[in-house]
Amino acid sequence: MYLSQINFNNFRCLKDDKLLFNRNFNLIYGKNGQGKTSLIEAVYFLATGKSFRTKKIKEMRKYNVHRTIVFGKFETNDGNKIIAIDVNEEKKDYYINKSKSKYIDYIGNLNVISFIPEDIELIVGNPNIRRGFFNYEISQARKDYLKSIVNFEKILKVRNKLIKENKTCCEIYEIYNKKFIEEGVNIIVHRREFIQKISVLLNFNYQKLFDKKAKLKLRYDCFLGDVEKKSKSELVEKFEEQCLKKMERENFLGYSLLGPQKDDFVFELNGKNAKSYSSQGEKKSIIFSLKISEIDILMAEKNEYPIFIMDDISSYFDEIRKNSILDYFKNKKIQCFITSTQDLKIFGKKFIVDGGKTEVGE
Repeated sequence: MYLSQINFNNFRCLKDDKLLFNRNFNLIYGKNGQGKTSLIEAVYFLATGKSFRTKKIKEMRKYNVHRTIVFGKFETNDGNKIIAIDVNEEKKDYYINKSKSKYIDYIGNLNVISFIPEDIELIVGNPNIRRGFFNYEISQARKDYLKSIVNFEKILKVRNKLIKENKTCCEIYEIYNKKFIEEGVNIIVHRREFIQKISVLLNFNYQKLFDKKAKLKLRYDCFLGDVEKKSKSELVEKFEEQCLKKMERENFLGYSLLGPQKDDFVFELNGKNAKSYSSQGEKKSIIFSLKISEIDILMAEKNEYPIFIMDDISSYFDEIRKNSILDYFKNKKIQCFITSTQDLKIFGKKFIVDGGKTEVGE
């Protein structure tokens, strides 16, 4: 999979443009504050419908402009595709091959993995950050998971409303509580399988790239406790028990106290929680190993590599580690978009960004 072209209008500080990319390395360089990160953000937004910098749509548009469009062409094992996102005020419209599409069908067409400075929050931030991250990453590989997440969020809203209105004794509550448990268990099973797979890869990649003697584990901290070896029917039974146990307290507070929206994911380096005990350097290495492991997962699940975005590689790694990482991507033949304040002298295509204007370098 590789992105061959992107067009953008009214995106951030960038001058409206059409760019053609190399299928391997694409270096975006220039001075700070010129629009390098905005360019890779446009690529990320095209693939995901989201920004890695903000949750506010208006911040992605040029000042005092109400509409922005990002359009792209990419190649997959199944042929060429055209995708686009048209943002008008707060409304997003998604298009696949010029036909309007639902978000749930749009996600997973152009798969992308990003490595940015803010990713450190995956370790030090709150559980909601980790849940959001893994929800998206699992969704890229598994459409069924995304459907379960969308359904569960709708069901949770209704369940909370019924609890708040003291209707837990009504038949409608029983119907929605059953759906709540059913979709909740589907989410748990998907998360458990994904974490089991990626944890093995995470440890392997960390040892290979950073410390061959270390032991790195990603643990799924499910609200139901240890779910690693439980069957689906056992999970349903345990969920039902917890619903009955928490009902009185939920009625008192007026909202749901349990469900996969309470889950967390814990990184453990050498048996210790990385959030509390790992150094900054170790945390960066853990995150990079996670991203590499995501690439391996997507390759296994979809039989093609995603594109990879890395913001400011020079600030993360020393020269030896940086060259090792670049060699890794070169050998895997993964399309990369890398920003830097200097020319990294890599084989590929170079884009110089200055004042929001992008020019192809020599």
